[in-house]
Amino acid sequence: MTAARILVAEDESLIRLDLVEMLGELGYQVVAQVGDGQSAVDRAAELRPDVSFLDVAMPVRDGLSAAEEIVASRYSAVVMVTAFSQQDIIARAASAGVMGYLVKPFTKADLAPAIEMATARWQQMRDLEIEVDDLGDRLAARDIVERAKARLQADHGVSESEAFALLRKQAMDSRVTLAEVSASVLEIS
Repeated sequence: MTAARILVAEDESLIRLDLVEMLGELGYQVVAQVGDGQSAVDRAAELRPDVSFLDVAMPVRDGLSAAEEIVASRYSAVVMVTAFSQQDIIARAASAGVMGYLVKPFTKADLAPAIEMATARWQQMRDLEIEVDDLGDRLAARDIVERAKARLQADHGVSESEAFALLRKQAMDSRVTLAEVSASVLEIS
């Protein structure tokens, strides 16, 4: 397993350098370091890191709005690194899809669990998106088959099971999916 690729966005250079050093010592690969939220979004879009560490209060664009775009665009998991622990900021981070939240000052020991949790949750989210897409495709295919069966029943006076048998036979003979045959039935009629 390769080390996670990390983007660090922190406007205070000493904190940024310290964070980059700790991540390196833990074996992570820091692919970019930036000092503002817009640069974080731009570099995340370009590099697609595994995790983006973002400070909340940064110039040009704050870390929370940057996190919203990074997560919504599916560029990477986001861990907020901030001195702020107010409930409203935490709630906004959670609604943005942030996968982790570290309050300064933090230690090197805090980083690995935050990264591992963020990457695991990010992968779960990606897996669920794939599953939802697959279910949507299957539902659309089923809808096409149902409409084709109804068309065959109406046009040819056959039962539902006979219409399904006709579609299945055509699909097998043509070596295409049932949905493809059904779509062609709907186009022809």
